[in-house]
Amino acid sequence: MENTPGSVCADDEVTRGVLLTLSERIGPQRFNAWFKHGTRIEVEESLVKISVPNPFVASWIENHYREEIGQAAKDNTGKKRPVVVTIDPSLTKEIRKRDFDNQADIVAKTTQGRTRYKPPTRVAPLRHKLEDFVVGQCNRLARSAAATVATANKPVFNPLFVHGPCGVGKTHLLQGICNMASKKLRGGRPVAWRYVTAEQFTNEFIQSLRNKKLGQFRTRYRRLDLLAIDDVHFLAAKKATQDEFLHTFNSIESAGKQVVMASDAHPHLVGQFNPQLVSRFVAGMVVKIDPPDKDTRMAILRMRARRMKLAAGEKVLEYIAMHIRGSVRELEGALIKLAALTELAGGTVSLSLATEALSDYLIRTDSALTLGDIEATVATYFGITPADIHSSRRTRTVSVARMIVMYLARKHTRMSYPEIARAIGKHHSSVVLGVQRMESVIAEGKELRWKTPVGPRTMAATRLVELLTQQFS
Repeated sequence: MENTPGSVCADDEVTRGVLLTLSERIGPQRFNAWFKHGTRIEVEESLVKISVPNPFVASWIENHYREEIGQAAKDNTGKKRPVVVTIDPSLTKEIRKRDFDNQADIVAKTTQGRTRYKPPTRVAPLRHKLEDFVVGQCNRLARSAAATVATANKPVFNPLFVHGPCGVGKTHLLQGICNMASKKLRGGRPVAWRYVTAEQFTNEFIQSLRNKKLGQFRTRYRRLDLLAIDDVHFLAAKKATQDEFLHTFNSIESAGKQVVMASDAHPHLVGQFNPQLVSRFVAGMVVKIDPPDKDTRMAILRMRARRMKLAAGEKVLEYIAMHIRGSVRELEGALIKLAALTELAGGTVSLSLATEALSDYLIRTDSALTLGDIEATVATYFGITPADIHSSRRTRTVSVARMIVMYLARKHTRMSYPEIARAIGKHHSSVVLGVQRMESVIAEGKELRWKTPVGPRTMAATRLVELLTQQFS
């Protein structure tokens, strides 16, 4: 029977039960926006497979709903299964314009503190350790800097700012620093540390204002020996939160304590950042992590396979490394799928099985740069989100950002106009016109104008493209 978005088969009771439980856990609004159209859930014997239309949706579901999906599957089957998210661009046609807009609204509310938020009552255990970080040419400097910060008795450089595309190990380094620092003593007492995302910091700050507990919030953060803040680019366009973070940063730094941060982009390429924040960030150590090269991918696969007790030979691992050139998450997802298929096949890992496991990942393997990378870079620079680019919003800022995404996708990937259109959720003629317009603006040496919360911004189109392209090199 034919699969439909949001389900495995129309008469699959297990899947319908998982979908119903998931809807109850996350609420109908979020379920309808992310799972009702354009997302396919398949509950298999050894895993739960989530197929989504584009990298942005994949990243959002991984970061916000993976646990809920896994728990919903366990509640309905009695068995815990790994959740694997894969990308299937053909699902884009199932999404309605209203869904794109709803996704953009949910992202905006989530990252601006307008949703209900309960601060954690304890520090959650962190998953990653520095000793587990696989070192290669792409990340050697970042790993060295992280080790220096984690082991030094006082800051050597402050802050440490790590940037790079999604899934290359930034979170691993930040959590590894915190885990190592948690074993140290400072003045005879355990080191006071905290790892949060910028989204969590924003929500806690907004909640403290609402509850008139700003003093408690400031005490919690400003007395830390080590503050690690992930996805700091989410503070873009949030003036009040940026001001509070600037004071927090200054307080920690002036006390001789350490701040470490991670972002998808270099501080200069995060749109609508307070200039004072940018100045503080670049005064420390700014280091980039690139996508893993082949040798690093092989090392990562060997380590992960060992831990999963997956007897995969070098030819199998080399096949995966050759065909997946992006993030570490994609490599791990491929191994999880391979392990599941191996179990069903009786425990033998073969090259043909690896080919089957990677079928969902081999949509486009001719370039490490993806449309998702381009969307993330452009959205970060303009202080919006990829969801805004996919939406029907036509504000000047979103329209300019969308046009640049279309242009860069044509220039730096081998995607056709229809492929770009499907991924963004637009008609292919809109992509053609957008690219042509951008080419004309560049050829004529014109400037682009857009709006920010602090006023209009203008930059030569050629210069703007150069700045954004620097992120890809």
